[in-house]
Amino acid sequence: MLPEICKIGPLTIYSYGLMMVLAFFTASFLCGLQAKKEGVDPDRIFNLLFQVFIAGIIGCRIFYVLNNLSFYLQNPLEILMLQHGGMAWFGGLISGSVWAVIFIRKHKMDLTGTLDLIAPFVALGQAIGRIGCLLNGCCYGRESQFGIYFKSLDKVLIPTQLYSSLALLLIFFILRWKQNRKHLPGEIFVSYLFLYSLKRFFIEFLRDDSPRIYYGMTLFQVLCLLLFLLSLGIFIKLFVIKKK
Repeated sequence: MLPEICKIGPLTIYSYGLMMVLAFFTASFLCGLQAKKEGVDPDRIFNLLFQVFIAGIIGCRIFYVLNNLSFYLQNPLEILMLQHGGMAWFGGLISGSVWAVIFIRKHKMDLTGTLDLIAPFVALGQAIGRIGCLLNGCCYGRESQFGIYFKSLDKVLIPTQLYSSLALLLIFFILRWKQNRKHLPGEIFVSYLFLYSLKRFFIEFLRDDSPRIYYGMTLFQVLCLLLFLLSLGIFIKLFVIKKK
């Protein structure tokens, strides 16, 4: 764990924020290269990703705060302390997707083609961002003698952040493989939702930072099941179209 990278005068460089910035610029740069390859304006894609990144952070934070409302009602200033961690992907999915659709429609871009273009790089950005969670000590796993010692909690815990990062990296490679082959419009983006929901559902069994609310499952597992069924339904529809 390394929550703080260094201090430069009054400025503190936090590992969580640093990895978020690194995730955005790495994903944006590589996505720009792919956009150019596909004949899409890379500057427009960068603008799209930047706005979706901001909207996603806001949505992630709002969802996380609402899910931990009692704590933030007692500590309202903590809402602004993003360097302490505390993001919920589902909130970012909603806000980021809504803003992406608004941007794409406004600039008269192809909706499914653009979502297919950026989906693999969103997974890559998440993979890098999860390293920030590991360094920060948030999104932690259960106690285990085979885990990593987290100083802030004074416990040896399963490094779910690292497992999640590796799984997201695998998702990135799978999506890039599909991206460079013939596919139906929307297939890459739906594949991302399908694979992410599976990854998050099983990782949640190892995590210990969310209460079990329904048959031993967390809120995020319930949402993952719904997202999995939705993406599976779309997959079946795409398969039927492909067969025809």
